Amino acid sequence: MTAQVEYLTPTQQDGKTQHGKREAVLDVRNLKVYYSTPTGDVRAVDDVSFKVYEGEILGLVGESGCGKTTTAMAILRMVQPPGGIVGGQILLDDVDLAPMNERELRNIRWNSLALIPQGAMNSLNPIMRISGQIREAIETHEGKQNSKKIRERILNLFTLVGLPSRIYDMYPHELSGGMKQRVCIAMAIVLNPSLIIADEPTSALDVVVQRVVGQTLLDVKKRLGVSMILIGHDMGLQAQLVDRLAVMYAGHMVEVSPVGTIFKEPLHPYTQLLIESIPSIKERKPLKLTEGITHDLRNPPPGCIFQARCPKVMDICRSVKPPLEEIKPDHYVACHLYD
Repeated sequence: MTAQVEYLTPTQQDGKTQHGKREAVLDVRNLKVYYSTPTGDVRAVDDVSFKVYEGEILGLVGESGCGKTTTAMAILRMVQPPGGIVGGQILLDDVDLAPMNERELRNIRWNSLALIPQGAMNSLNPIMRISGQIREAIETHEGKQNSKKIRERILNLFTLVGLPSRIYDMYPHELSGGMKQRVCIAMAIVLNPSLIIADEPTSALDVVVQRVVGQTLLDVKKRLGVSMILIGHDMGLQAQLVDRLAVMYAGHMVEVSPVGTIFKEPLHPYTQLLIESIPSIKERKPLKLTEGITHDLRNPPPGCIFQARCPKVMDICRSVKPPLEEIKPDHYVACHLYD
């Protein structure tokens, strides 16, 4: 099955193979994030494992409520009560973030790990000039700076993300949506972190501006060699931007593969349905919908978590949980169809 989208392979994007001998910048192992309720724990992220390699963009996709943003907030150690990390490891450059206290995390955030938020307008201070907000981020971590040097540093940052120098003394409300989003990208890379998490950075933008922001992310990756996690549910956009794709469903990882492979040959029935939902510009056809709703996350069924909605469900799916296994080189799937 081939999706009706165009994508750039990792080789086309940066001249490198998928990850080869590159080291893992992030290694998430058996991560569990539960939200406590009077009627039981909501298992928002349940035993999730994946890696992000040096210099790559990993796409994290799935329908709303599947655990994408909760996974990101757990990596950043920003899960708010009544939620909490109840198990697993979050290894960033071989250092486990899970047991760190707030003081230790302050040294990690922005220096090694940064966030590009979903809502740029809500993330920028409306009463501070753009330059002041970036300067504050720098001086909070590096101490007071020479005014002339920090101005030059910020202007160089604007050039990197395609912003005009005139916004230096402007306020957020004076910028377009795409400009605000690129300001957030500039703030994320200001201290040269090794990993950036972009939480649906184009979701509130029109398609033209989406392309501009997407290209900015690719330029940042190429010039700085930074690794990224790109969260979203737009499969067409993911196909154009990421090197590998990780698919989540109901708090579980169900498939991980290089982006070219997963669009040409998706293995998990849920991934197949996601890709089939992309409208085709070449032929008229009805969109394929997934029937049913996700199970109650407080009471997951035995066996496969997708069994209630899977068109290919078998008896074994109702009793035995399929592990995430490598079926083909660098292609992992959690499905009994490939036992």
